[in-house]
Amino acid sequence: MGALTGKTALVTGASRGIGRGIAERLGRDGALVAVHYGSSEGAAKETVAAIEAAGGSAFPIGVELGTPGDAERLWAEFDRHADGLDILVNNAGIGTSAPPEEIDEEEYDRVFAVNAKAPFFLVRHGLGRLRDGGRIINISSGLARTAVMPDKVAYAMTKAALDVFSRDLSKLLGPRGITVNSVAPGIIETDNTAELLGTEDGRARAAAISALGRVGTAADVADAVAFLASDAGRWVTGHWLDATGGSLT
Repeated sequence: MGALTGKTALVTGASRGIGRGIAERLGRDGALVAVHYGSSEGAAKETVAAIEAAGGSAFPIGVELGTPGDAERLWAEFDRHADGLDILVNNAGIGTSAPPEEIDEEEYDRVFAVNAKAPFFLVRHGLGRLRDGGRIINISSGLARTAVMPDKVAYAMTKAALDVFSRDLSKLLGPRGITVNSVAPGIIETDNTAELLGTEDGRARAAAISALGRVGTAADVADAVAFLASDAGRWVTGHWLDATGGSLT
């Protein structure tokens, strides 16, 4: 039996990249996985198929985050497939933002709506579904703790807000045995970083940021999330886990 057999997990933004890696890992560990997507239904179905091909169980949920009533719609879809939740991974997010001298209010509001507001209200409306002893894992960023890319300040601000959410929520939900943590990736090889990593020089510069001398993979982050989601992570809460490959050292 897997470490998460009998558990139900929801991973937002799970149709691709880090989210897909997390969903597939939790599925391999035995969880029934709700694969959330915003617009890429085909990609979400591919994630579900990959989980099922590996012997797991999953179902897709399509709701655009960052819009009024998004959390309520997502949970209504979830309730059609599952009864209760054990693991919530807030992964969906806009992965960048324009520099301060270029960003307008519309983009600023959109980045915060998806990256910070949506996770807050997903938890707010999901607490009645989350079982005692459950897990909330928020996907942060190394940029919340370093100014290595100061032009992405609006994005970094959303992740810092998410970290405060993790910290304070861990105190509020601790009496129910629910742990809340942030996992912060560094540069990970996904379609979001394809332009940065698309040249030999770009990949070399990205790899040099890590103490381990390479670019991270979705599996590197997924394994960290799987630890926190499992019973092995039961005594870790309110924590910011650096999963940047030593990029902040």
